[in-house]
Parts: sequence; structure tokens; C-alpha cells
Amino acid sequence: MNRREFLQTGSALAGAAGCGRTEQRRAKKPNVLLLYTDEHSHWTLGAYGGKVAGTPHLDSIGREGAVFNNFFVNSAVCTPSRGCLMTGRYPHRHGAYRNYVELGSDNVTIAELFRRAGYETGMAGKWHLDGAAKPGWMPVERSMGFDDCKWMYNTGHWKRVVERPAGRPENRSTARQGKRLITPSEPDGMPDVDYDVGAEGEFFTDWLADKCIEFIRRPRSSPFFYYLSIPDPHTPYSVAPPYDTMFRPEDMEPPATLFEKDLPDWAEEARTAKPAGEKADGPFDPRRVQVFQQRMARYCGMIRCIDDNVGRILAALREADQLDNTIVLFTSDHGNYMGEHGLYNKNQLYETAHHVAMLARYPAKIAAGTVVDDVVATVDFLPAVCRLAGVSTAGREEGRGMFDGSAGDRAWIHHSSLQRAGVFTPDWEFALVQGGDGILFDRRNDPQQTNNLFADPAHAAVVASLRVEVTDHCRDVRGPELKWLT
Repeated sequence: MNRREFLQTGSALAGAAGCGRTEQRRAKKPNVLLLYTDEHSHWTLGAYGGKVAGTPHLDSIGREGAVFNNFFVNSAVCTPSRGCLMTGRYPHRHGAYRNYVELGSDNVTIAELFRRAGYETGMAGKWHLDGAAKPGWMPVERSMGFDDCKWMYNTGHWKRVVERPAGRPENRSTARQGKRLITPSEPDGMPDVDYDVGAEGEFFTDWLADKCIEFIRRPRSSPFFYYLSIPDPHTPYSVAPPYDTMFRPEDMEPPATLFEKDLPDWAEEARTAKPAGEKADGPFDPRRVQVFQQRMARYCGMIRCIDDNVGRILAALREADQLDNTIVLFTSDHGNYMGEHGLYNKNQLYETAHHVAMLARYPAKIAAGTVVDDVVATVDFLPAVCRLAGVSTAGREEGRGMFDGSAGDRAWIHHSSLQRAGVFTPDWEFALVQGGDGILFDRRNDPQQTNNLFADPAHAAVVASLRVEVTDHCRDVRGPELKWLT
């Protein structure tokens, strides 16, 4: 179904007269439930063709609503991406342009907008917009619109917690000595160590889902806006039984580009770096297959755990007779390089880190089976969801919307280094790097991004045109990249 058919069908559904409880339910303001994961590549979901992990509950959101085939984050690293989602503004505009820089206090978040509209707001999980505080449990005065913020914390990737009678839970995650994976460390310093997930306490993803379900089941007289931010499947790659052995490393098939040659200079630098814990001797060492297989098996286990918890949450909504009166949304802060181009983690320019899932379910206005092919981005999320729920925005957002084509089929890249800028279009990914190799990839004919056309004379006109677009965009939003782009 294309966008026009979606709008026609959605309008018809919205205007259709129901009866009994259905009519009463649709007359109310809808609840909003945002399910959010960390470093979660879209190709792992069945809705996007994934066949390894298995995500039936997440897939059901898209099957019974909309699947966005071209949803991109504006910055492929945690803090700036989350800031874009919460404010509808670009990283340099909301202030949290890189990790551990806090969101500007003048921003009006989507939670605050719904709170002003009479919604009960709440959040559990990773916020990552309050500077370097770790874990940084949020007091109400710093929660930026979330009234129920007891389980809202700034940053950390715990694996086991024990809830205490009063106060915050106790972290029972412990690193196993001598069990480091033969994989690189995280760029932000988090090592790929094996965490003891058999220790006392509840697995953190399960515990956060419990908090979401408790919130859903509360008696209330007003609609709710709830944000569940799960810090998996980010490193460390550890998960509780039975998910820890659900996938065998030897069954994981390495990406075709694992040993790719002739990378752009910035990608080659990232691939050949040897942080602590890397035992392979170089980018073409065959032991890198083992690196991939170990990571991928555990990554899939974490994703299956997330999916099962999403199933529990959807069941709780159904039991409360609120599923069809709730706008259910799923997306992620960025993807994860899982060996593509010999890379791991995030924040490079290849599409894998920027292209994430976006699923939306709301039967009153979104017809089942809707597919949105327009290119949209994280900044477009806030105005789109507010419009869907009938909530006014603050007028400061720079995104345009996701359902009506107003985003202009462009997703702009604002890198946290401020030294890279680019754009995704339906046909191309184009990016410029200060003092480095630019890229132009044909998205339709080169999905694995192995043929960089940036210096190809036959594509000089495309490069020139997109260079103007990127420069004009940075000028329009007063981007710091403009200093070197011009």
C-alpha cells in the first residue's frame, strides 16, 4: 500500500462509525507506547526480511499497522539520535550532538507535549540525554516531561538487577574474569566482556518490561504516553538462559563484505584499529569470522529476548482492552555494524548504522499492511506522532512528519564529530568528509555498498547536485558543518 492509499484508508477508518465499546474507545484520546531499543539493526526483524533471530511479536506491530522501509536516524550514535527523537530537532540544535553531552534545557520534548495535553507520562530505561551521569537516576525536575520517572536512568548496560524494598535497584552484573570476547572494544570505552547473567536477580530487559506492564495495568482516567527504552542489544553481548544458547555461533553466516578491500580512508582507519581485546592480526585475518559468529549468536539471543518481552507487553495491552486504542511504535537509536565492511559497532557512514526499523500500529488511523516507502528520519517522528494523536507541538521542531510525504524524501546526516555531513534519498546515499573520502552509493542497485561512485566521472552531476543539497540544508539549519562545506 502506498502513502496515498494509506491516507485514504486511514481517513475512512477514522471516520467510520463503530458501536458499543469500540465506538467509545475510539472517541477517547489514544494512548501512546514507544518501544525503543539500542544499537538494533533493522535487518534482524522479519518485517524487513530477517530470517535468523525471529521476531514475531515485533513483526505483528508492522503487519497490523505500518512498516516504514526507509526510516533513518540523523546521527548514528546514542545521545544525538535520542535527542532528535525526543525533540524533532537536529543534534546541533537540541544541543546533545555527541555522547555524554546533555540535552539543552530549553527543549520541549515529546513527553512534555503530551503531558501538557493531559496525558499521564512515564518512562523506564536508558535516557542518555543527561550528560555523563551513570547510572544517573532521573529526578522529576530533570525528567523533561516524564512524570513517572522512577525507573528512568541516564546510561548503563546492566544485565541483572535486584529490586530493593525502597530506592533504586541494585546492579548485580559482574564481568567474568578471563572471558573477554576476541572482539574490539566499544568506541566509548565499554569493553566486550562476558557478563555473568546467571547471578542473583532478574535479567534487565525482563525487569524493564515488567515496569512497562505495571504502568499499563494501572487504573487511570486519562490517556498515557509511555517510553520503554531497552538498553539491548547493545554490547556487552550477554543474555540470560535460554537465549544465551538459542543460536549457535557456527550457524551464523558472515556478511559478504567482511573482508572487503579498498574502503574509504575513514572506514579503513576504523577497521584496522586494534583496541584492547582484539586478537586478530588484521582486517583479513580469518579469525575475524569467529569474531562475527560469537557476536552474532549472542546478538540474536538478545533480540529474541526483546521480542518475547514485547509479546508480553502487547498481551498486557490486549488484556486491558487498550491495544486498539494505543498508538504502538517501535524503533531504535541506530543500527549495528555486525562485520559489514569489516566493521563493528556504529557511527560510521555506511547505511547499516543509520537505517533502522520503524513500525507503527493504530487501527483507527493506520490500516493493517500499510507500507511507507518515503525516506523519513528521526526528526520527523515527533511531529508525525503528535499529529496522529491530535496533540499540538511547540513549533520548534525541524522534522516534518512521516505519513504524508512532507519530509521531502530526504534524511540528513549530522555526524557527532561535526566533520561529516550527508543525505539519504530514495536513490542515493551521499556524504562528504572533512579532509577525507566522500561517498556516493546507489541504494537501488548496490545495497551492500561496495561500489563507491563518488569519483566516477559518469556520476559527477549527481555528486554536484547532492553537494549543493547538503550545503543548502546545513545553511538552512545553521549547521556547524557549513564552515568546512563552503
